[in-house]
Amino acid sequence: MDEEIQASRYSLIELAIALAVIVVGAIVLHGGYILLVVAAIVLMVMIHELGHFIAAKLSGMKVTEYFFGFGPKLWSIKRGETTYGIKLLPLGGYVKIIGMTNMDEVPEEDEQRTYRSKPFRSRFAVGVAGSTMHGIMAFIMLWALVVFIGVPGNSGAQISSFVPVSKGYDPASQAGLRAGDVITSANGQHIIGFTQLANIIESNAGHRVSLTAERNGATRTYYVVPVPVRVDGKVEGRIGVLLTTPTVKSGILSGVVSAGEDFSRVVSLSVGAMAHIFSIHGITSYFHDLASSRAAAKAAKTGNRPESIYGAVVTAAQAAKAGIGDLLIVLISINVFVGIINLFPMLPLDGGHVVIAIYERIRSRKGRAYHADIRKLLPATYVVLSLLIVLFVTSFYLDIVHPVVNPFS
Repeated sequence: MDEEIQASRYSLIELAIALAVIVVGAIVLHGGYILLVVAAIVLMVMIHELGHFIAAKLSGMKVTEYFFGFGPKLWSIKRGETTYGIKLLPLGGYVKIIGMTNMDEVPEEDEQRTYRSKPFRSRFAVGVAGSTMHGIMAFIMLWALVVFIGVPGNSGAQISSFVPVSKGYDPASQAGLRAGDVITSANGQHIIGFTQLANIIESNAGHRVSLTAERNGATRTYYVVPVPVRVDGKVEGRIGVLLTTPTVKSGILSGVVSAGEDFSRVVSLSVGAMAHIFSIHGITSYFHDLASSRAAAKAAKTGNRPESIYGAVVTAAQAAKAGIGDLLIVLISINVFVGIINLFPMLPLDGGHVVIAIYERIRSRKGRAYHADIRKLLPATYVVLSLLIVLFVTSFYLDIVHPVVNPFS
């Protein structure tokens, strides 16, 4: 036992050194954002598996392994009846629960702690636990987004910065406006967005415009005279500002409601997007992208195609450069997508185990539990697994050859 602990410590030290080298290398090569995203995805994977782990433990099931990665073991440590560790290929994670199917051989003394021996509610809970954790993560990130960072509001136009109109002169700052001010009305018209405000300013070259703006909760009216500027043969007014959509923050408690509404909306949009991707039209378009370089380049511009894990990491890294809010939005989308797709009702996905549990519950009678013969499902499982591998390889190829255009540039 002492030799095992000693070997585990040496492996952990070697792994820590390797990770330190990777971190330093990423920083030197300006890959810090990618490293941040990879770390976030690794954390999400292990929280997914933690959901299965907790549900299994609470149900009295025996969990023998909790690992990140697959293939050769890099480091592990045993605590109680469970071995925790890291493997070489970072392609996901897994929790090993004994007796997941009728094909698993289990010592007789452990049979009462197998997955298959537990009641329907326990097996169902284990099956949906991973996707539930993704939903919880997405909700928490949405709550943090609306409370601490803010989301685009549905009215007003915010001044982000000033630019000289002519000879260093910008009417807006001269009138007393400041960066961060939110303009709510112009010449008595309620401002819905910055495009409306820009149109009013452009059409009033040389004429005084009254602007009502909010700053730190106080409202004040400012008067500016847009400078006439000739653009494409016509005269337009300019006041020397760059405009953006103002952000609105929610309170800690009201943010729960806002996050819940936004979560429902994201789930609905994600289900619709996945239904389109896996429809006959979506599949046909995807294979057309694979066969035609022109079609692939067009899809890359619109972002209307599935991304591999590589593409998702690149997109998230681009979002991280743009700001923490954009990064959270991408991570929220990843969590919702993975949570939904993982419930697809076919093995080897979690949804396959959920459907089997439901089917067994329907077929069971009082005092006689029914257990499905997983061997009959193996051909379908291999087909699904093959399709997942094909999707992984082809999407990875498209993300390398025709990367999706940066939406955060």
